[in-house]
Amino acid sequence: MPIETRYGPFVPTTNIYDIENLKDININSAEFKDFLVRIRQTINSMSLLLNAKDDGTYTTTEFINGQTFFPDPTLDATTAKVPAPRQVFRKVISFGALPNTATKTAAHGITFPASNTYSFTRIYGTTTDQTAGSYLPIPYASATVANTIELSVDNTNVSITTGIDRTAYTITYVVLEFIKE
Repeated sequence: MPIETRYGPFVPTTNIYDIENLKDININSAEFKDFLVRIRQTINSMSLLLNAKDDGTYTTTEFINGQTFFPDPTLDATTAKVPAPRQVFRKVISFGALPNTATKTAAHGITFPASNTYSFTRIYGTTTDQTAGSYLPIPYASATVANTIELSVDNTNVSITTGIDRTAYTITYVVLEFIKE
């Protein structure tokens, strides 16, 4: 695929360096200095691009996942803070079994500041019934309202509400992704 049709950061693959004669190059020559500059630029580009990738780490502790969101729109030249891209944090909650026609809560352990400046960017999960080999996304929508599984978050807990008995789904993971300012 041509580079101009790709979206997101990609590491260049076309950098070619003639290192065959590198051992014969005078380290004080312009040619060697040019080589060093190109190597530094390549390493810097690779570092910037790799740091911009979304990390595939899903852990039960807060983790900066590599995503960035646009600067806070309330900030401008007149505010004390300079507008800058905002880091996204990820945390996974091992929720356990789903409830039987009820709401179950689990503490997420995220400490919100008094100013309540956090914003969620994504809240999602999956659940597994190992016996039946059945897997559902959470939230789960169904044409039959009772089959729906609702997912919500407040400043203390993750809550999952089921309309029917879902206790056979014993492994449930909820992923929370959020911005802190």
